Amino acid sequence: MTEARTALILTGGGARAGYQVGVLKAIRELLPEPRRNPFPILCGTSAGALNAASLAVGAEDFGAGVDNLVKVWENFGAHQVYRADPVSMGVSGARWVSTLAVGWLTRRSPRSLLDNSPLRDLLRDSLDFSRIAQAIESRALHSVAITCSGYSSGQSVTFFQGRQGSEGWRRSQRVGVPIDISLDHLMASSAIPFIFPAVHINREWFGDGSMRQVAPVSPAIHLGAHKILVVGAGRMVEEDARPRGEIYPSLAQIAGHAMSSIFLDSMSVDLERMSRINRTLSLIPEAVRGEQGTALRPIEMLTIAPSQRLDHLAARHATALPWPVRAMLRGIGAMNENGGALTSYLLFERPYTRALIDLGYADTLACRDEVRRFLDLA
Repeated sequence: MTEARTALILTGGGARAGYQVGVLKAIRELLPEPRRNPFPILCGTSAGALNAASLAVGAEDFGAGVDNLVKVWENFGAHQVYRADPVSMGVSGARWVSTLAVGWLTRRSPRSLLDNSPLRDLLRDSLDFSRIAQAIESRALHSVAITCSGYSSGQSVTFFQGRQGSEGWRRSQRVGVPIDISLDHLMASSAIPFIFPAVHINREWFGDGSMRQVAPVSPAIHLGAHKILVVGAGRMVEEDARPRGEIYPSLAQIAGHAMSSIFLDSMSVDLERMSRINRTLSLIPEAVRGEQGTALRPIEMLTIAPSQRLDHLAARHATALPWPVRAMLRGIGAMNENGGALTSYLLFERPYTRALIDLGYADTLACRDEVRRFLDLA
């Protein structure tokens, strides 16, 4: 009999990933045995990759691993993720201005808007990657997958570490590569385009895993998941009414729109596709599927996503950012509600991340019966 495996998929979204921590906090409280990891397969992309890796490192005590995430996210400051001091922000801004003005002359361009070396230091000091192999060996974890985007190949590459016998895969523009997960994979997966620098792994430069990730659910399925919990970083269903927009969109509004298309749209489309496949498979008897030798199988899905617009939530807490960052964002129109989408990805500050945790916690408890049924706790 094939082992039934439950997967957790944590999506991208920069600072929005604090919402995932609130969801995990609520799930931990619902578990009769908090130490036991309910998600043997962990898949993360972008900021979700950081949370997934942290859970993988602490998989032998799920409750303690969640506690560690809560502690970090409840006390976040932007300075722990990127250099937000006046000198660093001034130098970065000057480089971009000079590139736009005389870049044709120097033929050199800055690699990113922000320097995220503090994030590398934070992850290096807090994550012992050797514990992933230990958790796999003790069977507290089946596999952990981190997705990145290759700038040269254009492929969505999922690096995964799993039990012996776990095989890679190759599909159109997406591949799965077995490897020991390292700090570089996390930094690459969370390298938001233009905002944070790309990371060189093996023979290619990689950036944020949400880019060109046309099938975000597929890594969990390739790794053998039968049930999948997806925790989003934005509302999966927006209002039907289209608001009027008479004023030309600001740079921040356009950038926020681009960010949302990277982080949110592909997951929504993939979930719709999974629902259609499940409905189709439900019409075909299992015996017939076996006779036909089809590799498709029904996947039980549960999605938890914010019940509020996170750009509006970010706009209410935007003043918590260091003043050099506020000055930069104000110049492109990001310090108001219409530009809040961009701010929501960069607002690694305690008032906002705590509000995200509270929202994720409340949203999960609001559907506690569904969560219990999904995790076979009812």
